[in-house]
Amino acid sequence: MHGEYKVPGGKLVVADLEVAGDRIRTARISGDFLLEPDTALERIDAALTGLQTVMPVAQVAAKVRAALGDGVEMLGFSPEAVAVAVRRALTGATGWHDHAWQFVHDVPREPALQMALDEVLTEQVGSGERPPTLRVWEWASNAVIIGSFQSLRNEVDLAGAAEHDVTVVRRISGGGAMFVEPGNTITYSLYVPESLVSGLSFVESYAFLDDWVIGALNDLGIAATYQPINDITSPAGKIAGAAQKRLAGGAVLHHVTMAYDMDAEKMVQVLRIGREKLSDKGTTSANKRVDPLRSQTGLPRAEVIDRMVGSFGDRYGLAPGTIDDATVELAQKRVVERFGTDEWLRRVP
Repeated sequence: MHGEYKVPGGKLVVADLEVAGDRIRTARISGDFLLEPDTALERIDAALTGLQTVMPVAQVAAKVRAALGDGVEMLGFSPEAVAVAVRRALTGATGWHDHAWQFVHDVPREPALQMALDEVLTEQVGSGERPPTLRVWEWASNAVIIGSFQSLRNEVDLAGAAEHDVTVVRRISGGGAMFVEPGNTITYSLYVPESLVSGLSFVESYAFLDDWVIGALNDLGIAATYQPINDITSPAGKIAGAAQKRLAGGAVLHHVTMAYDMDAEKMVQVLRIGREKLSDKGTTSANKRVDPLRSQTGLPRAEVIDRMVGSFGDRYGLAPGTIDDATVELAQKRVVERFGTDEWLRRVP
């Protein structure tokens, strides 16, 4: 059994295991990490040998840590990273390079249709109708997207939304509300098989699926980092927020909205929580713009997107893809039945 885990911001850890019954018979850990003394690697392998195959990550990490003791330096990885690689081997996890990735830069669509498309495309990956896909969205109108479990009245000032012609929709994933304007945000979705995140906790899967975009932003000159649970930030402030949903069909939706250049004054007139967040940061006036990607790169939005997508393709390969009419029609049907209904929007009043 073979499993790999790239530590976000760190090194690759590989676990090659032989299993007999419900026990690990032999274990070999390898990777591009740094470890001193080098004989500590033998202690890691020995600690894994004989463990039960159902042992959770925390217990496997504890066994590794106890076997290493004091005086060992692990650079770019940790006992927890070893444990994750082991769990991924035992669960048959796939790696990024095991898949033929497809890329869609979609046409502008209305907010409710975007919500429905996310669900439909994720289901298609789960059923095998579509390969794992990276989709960059384009918005046809201003929108606020609230999380699946958020209260509409607590999060959104509906009078402010109406004044600024902002459509309010609810997505299938959890997390917080996002304010978007066409041309001023960058939104993308990853539709991936569940095997890609097998052996990872929900928190670990956020960092794992965001690792490529952290690298892409670093290449653009932004000192971007992942901030648990679901934020991408830099010394200049928050850049993006991610949300995730695992569907019963065996696929995972991971979508991210990034601020390129937004009107903060308009945002706080629409999002109630936005006022609190700006207040927490000591901002006395909202008459400003939130522009981390524009100001930190100095690049047009289209070039930022091209560079990000190019970075993904360089890492894992990308082939051009499309969204066919049948898929759009199915999504439109779900807009009528659910995503565009008042009942769905107010499921948490």
